[in-house]
Amino acid sequence: MRAGSPRALAGLCLGIDPHPGLLAEWGLGDDAAGAREFGLRAVEAATGAVGIIKPQVAFFERFGAAGYVALEAVLAAARAAGLAVIADGKRGDIGSTVEGYARAWLLPGSPLEADAATFVAYQGTGSLEPALALAEAHGKQCFLLAATSNPEAAVLQRAVTADGVSVAAAILDDVEARNARTGARHGVVVGATIAPAEFGLDLAAAERTPLLVPGFGAQGARLGDVRRHFGAAADRVIANVARDALRAGPAGLRARLGELQDELAEGLAA
Repeated sequence: MRAGSPRALAGLCLGIDPHPGLLAEWGLGDDAAGAREFGLRAVEAATGAVGIIKPQVAFFERFGAAGYVALEAVLAAARAAGLAVIADGKRGDIGSTVEGYARAWLLPGSPLEADAATFVAYQGTGSLEPALALAEAHGKQCFLLAATSNPEAAVLQRAVTADGVSVAAAILDDVEARNARTGARHGVVVGATIAPAEFGLDLAAAERTPLLVPGFGAQGARLGDVRRHFGAAADRVIANVARDALRAGPAGLRARLGELQDELAEGLAA
C-alpha cells in the first residue's frame, strides 16, 4: 500500500489460521512447510473471491524461524495478488518496543509487511503512538482491540473509567477522534457475538472507524444478521470468517467463500 490515504476496508475477510486440526483436514503436515502450503492455497482461493485476508500470526509463530519464513511467503503472495492483508498479531507495549512492532508489520519493504495489524491498548491508546504514526505515514492501519468475544474479557472491557465511559468505549472514542484529526482509517476489533451496547459502544456514531469483526461461523454469529446486529455501522464491518470457510478444504474454499459472500450481501440488505 502506498503512502497516503489507506483503502477503505470493509466486507468479507478470510482468516488464515493453520492450526493443527485444519492442517490435518487439508492433508498437510503440522509443521512450517504445511503452514506455508496452507497459507498459499488459501491466498490462491481468496484471490478474486474476497478482498481481505487476515493471517493469524500465532499459528505460524509456533514453528519458530521457519514459521516466520512461511508467513513471509504467504504475505508476499497476498500482496502480489492485490489482497489487503491484516496481520493479526495483537502486539502492544510502549515506546521503542511498539515502534519495533510497527516497523516489523507496517513498514514498507519489511519481510512481514502488511496493510494493517492488530494491537492491544492495555497501556492506553497513547502507548501505541509510534505504531499509529508510522501507519499514517505509509497509508496503513492499526486495529485496536475494543470489545472481544471471550467471556473473561468483559470484566475489563466493560469497566467504567474515571470519565464515566467503558474501557471499550474509551478506545473506540480515541480511535474515532484520531481518525477525525488525521484522516486516518484506524479501526477497532469488536466480536461478532457480543452486544455492543452492553460494552457501552455507540458504533453508529463512530462513523470514521472501521470494525474488524471476528466470530462469524464457528463461533456462532451469522453473516445474515450483520445489519440487524450492527445497524448503520454494518457498512464498515470487516467480517472475518475462518474455520467456517477453511473446513471446505483447498478444493472447496473458493466456492464456500462465494456462498459466504452471498450470505453477507443478504445480511447487509436486511
